[in-house]
Amino acid sequence: MKKAALHNLGCKVNAYETQAMQQLLEAAGYEIVAFHEKADVYVINTCSVTNIADRKSRQMLHRARRQNPQAVIVAAGCYVQTAGPDVGKEGIADIILGNNKKEHLVSMIERYQREQATVTDWEDVNQGKKEYERLAVSRAAGHTRAFLKIQDGCNQFCSYCVIPYARGRVRSRRPQEVLEEVRRLAASGCKEIVLTGIHLSSYGMGMDEPDEKLQKEHAGFDLDGSPQEGHAGFDLDGSPQEGHAGFDLDGSPQEGHAWFDLNGSPQKRNACFDPDGPRQELLQLLRLIHEVDGICRIRLGSLEPGIITRPFAQALAGMEKICPHFHLSLQSGCDTVLDRMNRKYHTAEFAEKCEILRACFDRPAITTDVIVGFPGETEAEFAATREFLEQVHFYEMHIFKYSVRKGTRAAAMDGQVAEPVKAARSAQLLALGERMSAQYREGFAGEVKDVLLEEPFVLDGRRYEAGYTKEYVKVAVVSEQNRANCVVRGEITGHLTRDIYLMVEF
Repeated sequence: MKKAALHNLGCKVNAYETQAMQQLLEAAGYEIVAFHEKADVYVINTCSVTNIADRKSRQMLHRARRQNPQAVIVAAGCYVQTAGPDVGKEGIADIILGNNKKEHLVSMIERYQREQATVTDWEDVNQGKKEYERLAVSRAAGHTRAFLKIQDGCNQFCSYCVIPYARGRVRSRRPQEVLEEVRRLAASGCKEIVLTGIHLSSYGMGMDEPDEKLQKEHAGFDLDGSPQEGHAGFDLDGSPQEGHAGFDLDGSPQEGHAWFDLNGSPQKRNACFDPDGPRQELLQLLRLIHEVDGICRIRLGSLEPGIITRPFAQALAGMEKICPHFHLSLQSGCDTVLDRMNRKYHTAEFAEKCEILRACFDRPAITTDVIVGFPGETEAEFAATREFLEQVHFYEMHIFKYSVRKGTRAAAMDGQVAEPVKAARSAQLLALGERMSAQYREGFAGEVKDVLLEEPFVLDGRRYEAGYTKEYVKVAVVSEQNRANCVVRGEITGHLTRDIYLMVEF
């Protein structure tokens, strides 16, 4: 039996796609082995969200080649997509699979084995209407929590981000296909579903309606800064391409062609979507998933704050399987920086969304992402961000140092922040995040909670089983059993380690 090994870099969407590719290989008769073992085929699902991600992607491809020079090396995903189809000429891989092409993995391996020459399956995902890629999984990797991809692509074009060019425009998975996969996962024993997507808040777009207008009026530019033919957006200096403007660098909409006002409402005549449409379609899908027997928890991936309204949050709170754990992308706690980032909200609106969630749920876990050292970020702007983060009081924060991405508007902005300054600001926010996280977790001491167990571990000679509450607080119970994927109830009594709380089981 031939052996295959896979390695995933990047986000939850990538993790889902890697699992789907693994199951395609298993169905084709491959034995899956660990990546450090010798294999006949190595598949690296690459990432391009930062320059570091690009470098790690190349490193893993070279590592696979060193482990077995005779193996077939497959480079898939976002790094491949942004680098372009000629990346195969570098000799780092035998098969190049761009985004929206991963479902062809097995047939491309077979083609390479016939031709013994580099095989490329790549297309420009920013040109023309793209269908949602037909990838699926039938079981969870850990048999407890399963990622479930329901959406791909992004139409936001934040000034720092390369992902819209790597993933293309928004497209959504049909509800019936989602439900079929949820039922398969439930039948395999999976208890928790995590809905994921590149821009989950846009679920419902790109499913039935034609998006020619979106393609013509709201696309961006190539990674070298040149506009896509017929799909212009912004030059690297921030000026709009003729007839296709979006936002100036100060965040104000270009006349007649804006995507969104800064308060999140769509600009008249040129909105990318009706903000109530995706919200309702996501809710409808959640209601359908909620009815599937066997699934006891539904967790949402990253959301844009604009999707949170009181009716939306109340509808979520009315579904007992929904986990009170919400990741709202912030990026900066300073309005002037948010404008330069081309984010679609200000801090007052973001804070209001968090208050809505806290009014509808009992102490929901609210987490976020923050970029430090964005071009032009002054000490005063950073101080405003820190103050806002403390005001909102997040459960967890993912802190990123700004990374220049070729082809994005931010790469050409003045005021690039020095790396030592970024590092110092990052360290401050990491320390703040640890303190706020500990305070949030401590609030559950003495309370009764349900925990979905995942794995055993031993600490100081004593055996425990660990899992998570619906709020994603990690908890352990003393146990000599093996009850992964079982829900247990008990009282949280206090710290076991810095990040794990002890629960006395009933």
